[in-house]
Amino acid sequence: MPRSLDEAVEALSATPGALAIAGGTDLMVEINAGLLLPRAVVALADVPELAGWTVREGHLLLGANLTFAQLSHPDLAVLAPALAQAARAVGSPQVRNVGTLGGNIGTAAPTSDLLPALTALGAVVTCRGPRGWREVPLGELLAGRRRPALLPGELVVSVRVPLTRGPQEFIKVGRRNALAPTVASFALVIDLDHRYIGCAAGAVAPAPVRLTEAEQWLATAIDWVVGRVADPGVYDRFGELVARQLDPVDDYRAPAAYRRHVIAVCAARALRRALPTR
Repeated sequence: MPRSLDEAVEALSATPGALAIAGGTDLMVEINAGLLLPRAVVALADVPELAGWTVREGHLLLGANLTFAQLSHPDLAVLAPALAQAARAVGSPQVRNVGTLGGNIGTAAPTSDLLPALTALGAVVTCRGPRGWREVPLGELLAGRRRPALLPGELVVSVRVPLTRGPQEFIKVGRRNALAPTVASFALVIDLDHRYIGCAAGAVAPAPVRLTEAEQWLATAIDWVVGRVADPGVYDRFGELVARQLDPVDDYRAPAAYRRHVIAVCAARALRRALPTR
């Protein structure tokens, strides 16, 4: 149980095959199921460098040990609404009180609710390992993998997302309203100052899918001066373009065709909530 970031990195380096654990809401499920058999566990709960959040130079800096409950706090929700909405959608209150931002990135579960929101926000991850510090865009760290491309002995320290002025939305669909794995999710971020659009689909592939073609089209369909869409047909068209860009997985949770339909509906609904017509 290290008391500093240096101690945590040293502990991971000293025991190859050791696992870092924070809340354990994902890892303990795999350990209990026999899918993971770590030689040792390095507990990160008491590492102060991983705690808290701050605003710096137009960005929100989020410590890896922030829990889902903390991410959904009103003070943070006003700065990153989509991320707060995603955090509130996670599991039960017990899970939200112990599960962490860094752990969610470290395990990178395909059904994660935070990762699509972070992807749409253009998050950059700060890591620390035996070789020192590095910053990696979240999309590069995940890149369609089942596990993130962390180097041996490396930890997620913090996440940086830009502060934006404009609407953000996150929508998820499960087989029931709560305590069920996500079948599909969609995050939308619109920055009216920089005319930036970010959108990503979750639970449809091993990692969140950034929907760049739909982003580029939507940028041409928005009246950026007034922050509106001129034609109500834009909503459904946007949903169709989002669905067209996807090649969803087909598994026990839902067939691919259903996921494609759900994502189209979620994308249209998110845009309708974010930007009304004139």
